[in-house]
Amino acid sequence: MTASRRTKRERLKAKRGENAPAMPRTTKRVKLTVIDEKGAAAIHGAVLRILSEIGVLIDDDATRRMLVQDHGCRQDEEGYVHLPEDLVQRSLETLGDQVRLFDRDGRQVVDTSDRIPRFCPGHNCVQILDHRTGEHRPGVRADLENTSRVCEALPNIDMACSLGYPGDVPVENESIETVKALTAHCKKPVAFTGHDEVKVEQIWSYLAELVGGWGELADKPCGLDLTGPVSPLKLGEETCRRLEMSARRWLPMVCYPAIFPGMAGPITLAGSIAQSSAEALAGVVIHQIHGPGAPILSGSAILPMDMRRADLAYGSPEYALAGLGAADYFSYIGLPSWTGAGCSDSHTVDLQAAAEVGSNMSMAALAGTAFIHNLGFLSGGRTGSLEMLVLCNELAGMVAKLGGGIVVDEESLAVDVIKRSAAENAFLTDSHTFDRYQTEMWIPRIFERSDLSIWLESGAPSIRERLQDKLHSILS
Repeated sequence: MTASRRTKRERLKAKRGENAPAMPRTTKRVKLTVIDEKGAAAIHGAVLRILSEIGVLIDDDATRRMLVQDHGCRQDEEGYVHLPEDLVQRSLETLGDQVRLFDRDGRQVVDTSDRIPRFCPGHNCVQILDHRTGEHRPGVRADLENTSRVCEALPNIDMACSLGYPGDVPVENESIETVKALTAHCKKPVAFTGHDEVKVEQIWSYLAELVGGWGELADKPCGLDLTGPVSPLKLGEETCRRLEMSARRWLPMVCYPAIFPGMAGPITLAGSIAQSSAEALAGVVIHQIHGPGAPILSGSAILPMDMRRADLAYGSPEYALAGLGAADYFSYIGLPSWTGAGCSDSHTVDLQAAAEVGSNMSMAALAGTAFIHNLGFLSGGRTGSLEMLVLCNELAGMVAKLGGGIVVDEESLAVDVIKRSAAENAFLTDSHTFDRYQTEMWIPRIFERSDLSIWLESGAPSIRERLQDKLHSILS
C-alpha cells in the first residue's frame, strides 16, 4: 500500500510506531544556518567568477608554469593566473570528505565529519598575558612549554597550539622550537606554522621521528600545517611549495587566508566570504593537482576591523557570523573546514572576555563544522592567555553538549524505565539514572553551581580566582 493510500488510522499507527521495527539510533546535530543552499550556490558562482575572470597572483614559478602549461589556465598581462571553472570543479570532486588527526599514541582526536566539535588554541600571538604577574610581555620558550602542559591537562582542548612566539630563540629556529616545546609535555596533535617549506619539512620530519617514520605519520597524522593565501588574491611562493609538499606526503594542512573587510577585500561579509573562499580554493586546486584526495581543509579568517581605530574585532558579532557563513558555504561545496572562536578583544580575562567568548564559542558550535580554533586569544588576537584557555576549556564542554544535539533511540526514550519507575517515583534509584547521570548533563568544573551558603563558606571565590587556581594546579 502506498503512503498516499493509507487510511487515517494507519497513518496514526505509523506515527505512534505501532508494529514498527526497533527504532534506530538517530541524532540530529544542532546547526545554525546563516546562508541557505541558494545563497551558498550564489557564493560559489561568485567564487568561480573571481577565479576565472579576475584570477590570482601565483608567486611560485614552477606552480604558475604547471597551471598554465598543463591545466588550461591563462596568465594575463598583469600576471594574474585565471583558473577555469572545470579545473576548480574537478579539484573539488577529488577532495576527501574528512580530515582526521591523532595523538602520538595513535588515538583519533579530531574528525572533521564528527557531530561533536573539537577545539584548538590560537597561535603566534605577539605577546602573552602572564598569569602570575598580570603583565603583558613577549613570550619565551618556557611559556610554550607551559602551554604544552595546559593543553595536555585540559580535557576539552583537543590539540596543542602555541598562543605565542618563543622570543628568546633565534628567528631561524623559532618554528621548530615552538613545536618541540609544544610536544614536550603534550601528546595531542599540534597545529603549527613555519616561515617556508624548508622549516615546515623540518617540523614534519621531527614529528615523523616521534611516531616512528613518515609512513606512520601519513597514516595517523599528529600535526596540522597552517598556511594560506595573502589577500587580496595572492599565493606566495612558500605557500605553493607547502601545498605541494603536503599533498605529495599525504599530510594534512589548512589553507585559508586572513582577510580584513574594507581593507583587503569587500566590506560586506558576503563579498569577503566570496573573495577569501576564492583565494582558499586556488590553494586547494594546486594541492589536489599534486595529490588528488590528499587531506586538506579550509576555513574563514574574515577579521572585521573597527574602522574608528583600525582595530581587529575578534569579539564582534560579524566575526562569528562570517565563520558561520563560510562554514555553510564550505559544507555546500564539500570542503572540510574549521571556524574560529574562543577569542576576545578585551586585554584581560574579565566580564567582556567571558561575554565575547561565550557568544562566539556557542555560535561556532552550531556552525556545522566539528573543528574550532583560536581559543585563548585576547587583545583582538595579539595576546595569548593561558587563563583564557582554561576559561575556553570550560566553555568548550558546555557548547559541545549544545552542538551535539539529542540522541533518540530505544534506550534514550526510556519507556521501560518509565514503566518500572513511575508508580513509585523511583527514577532516582533506577539503574538507568545511575548509568547515565554523569553523561546526560554537562557538569561544570570551574563555573559556580553550588548553594549560596556553600559558596560563601568557601570564601566566595570569583571566576577569575577559580581560573587561576586551576591553572596553578596544572603548572605547579
